[in-house]
Amino acid sequence: MIGWRERVSLPDLGLGWFAAKIDTGARTTALHATDITPYQRDGVAWVRFRPDVPDGAGPDCCDAELVDRRGIKNTSGIREDRIVIRTHLQLADRRFLVEISLTDRSDMTFPMIIGRSALRRRGLLIDCGRSWLTDGMRASNASFGEGATP
Repeated sequence: MIGWRERVSLPDLGLGWFAAKIDTGARTTALHATDITPYQRDGVAWVRFRPDVPDGAGPDCCDAELVDRRGIKNTSGIREDRIVIRTHLQLADRRFLVEISLTDRSDMTFPMIIGRSALRRRGLLIDCGRSWLTDGMRASNASFGEGATP
C-alpha cells in the first residue's frame, strides 16, 4: 500500500530519498531536470542533466543512456518533445526499472511524478487519501505531517 505521495530514490543516478507524487493520471514518470544535454559516448546516445531534488539528495549533474525521445503531454495538455531515460526506482522495499522523461517541473510542488506505466504490474495499491505510507526513509518523513507539503 502506498499513498498519493511517497519518498523515492533513483539509486543508479545517485539520487537519494526525496518526495514524489504518485500520479495515475499521468502515463509517464517525469523528473525535474534542467540543462538537458544529449551527447554521444562510444557511439551510444547519452544525456547529461541537472536534477533538482531537495535536501541535497544527489549530485549536481547526472548522466544516463538516452532511451527515447517522445511527445508527452504536460500538465496543461500541451505536447512536449522530451528525452526519456531508463533507471531503477526505489519505492519502499521495491526496486524496479522505469522509464522517466526529463522536463522542467520548477513550477510544480514535487520534483517527480510517478505515472501509471511505472506502477503497472508491481502489486501496489494506492490509497489516494493518505501519504507517506511506506517505510522508505521513514525517519526523514517525520517532519511532514499528513497535510504538509514537502
